[in-house]
Amino acid sequence: MQQFGKVAVMMGGSSAEREVSLMSGSGVLAALLSQGVDAHPFDPAEKPLEHLKSEGFDRVFNILHGPFGEDGTLQGALETLGIPYTGCGVMASAICMDKWRTKLLWKGAGLPIPDFELLTDDSDFDAIEAKLGLPLFVKPSTEGSSIGVTKVKNPGELKAAYEEARKFDPIVIAERFIGGGEYTCAIVDDKAYPTIKIEPATEYYDYQAKYFRDDTVYRCPSGLAPEVEQRARELCLAAFRVLGCAGWSRVDFLMDEEGGIYLLEVNTNPGMTSHSLVPMAARAEGLSYEDLCVKVLAAAHVG
Repeated sequence: MQQFGKVAVMMGGSSAEREVSLMSGSGVLAALLSQGVDAHPFDPAEKPLEHLKSEGFDRVFNILHGPFGEDGTLQGALETLGIPYTGCGVMASAICMDKWRTKLLWKGAGLPIPDFELLTDDSDFDAIEAKLGLPLFVKPSTEGSSIGVTKVKNPGELKAAYEEARKFDPIVIAERFIGGGEYTCAIVDDKAYPTIKIEPATEYYDYQAKYFRDDTVYRCPSGLAPEVEQRARELCLAAFRVLGCAGWSRVDFLMDEEGGIYLLEVNTNPGMTSHSLVPMAARAEGLSYEDLCVKVLAAAHVG
């Protein structure tokens, strides 16, 4: 596929999600090569971005996860270099990487989210436990892959969970537990793919469950009633658009026992490993892993 020119698969990096990015990148690289794309690995932890120009790259498939690759930093650099790249632009990447500000925008747009509180050193932790109820989740605002997340189950444990999350980010949120099931919806080219229900064998969908365990159950189709499935896809697409997302993303959401849907977060560079969910949703849509990679690459843009 010579129309894409020389393609850099941006993978690795120096965030806490480097290992996952390398796994995702290896899959994407192999898929693009199998489709005749002139693709090459590019690890920004090993050489500077200026090499993209000096080595003659025409576009970038960005599969970096976490800070630098997913927070608008890389996107801004590629805009400056004038090299088309996959995924969201500078603003949407920066916002989606920040769970707190994502929630504020969704809330302002009238979209449903779980109740939450911003935590600081001066927070009344007992009062927040009482307000949100137990169990609840504590999360650093700008990490992915459930890094730094704690499920607080017992009274008096919130402060310790906050201190753990603060190791990863100064902005920490406490979020009400929604217990009716965890789901995700892939958005590719402004189209919502079939939702997936995630049933981890662990306490919650943590780092090991996401990438390494083989006992996490994924249901695609998710088993939602047709009208609920349609409502979920429409809501996730609205969430994607409100944040200014482009190309592709994965919108995670929760359901309560009464069937209410609550938006959780957006992954603007979703995982592309053997355990990843966007390829699974694409298969349900009739799209192979290789075709998905080419589709994402074809939407690369500047500006």
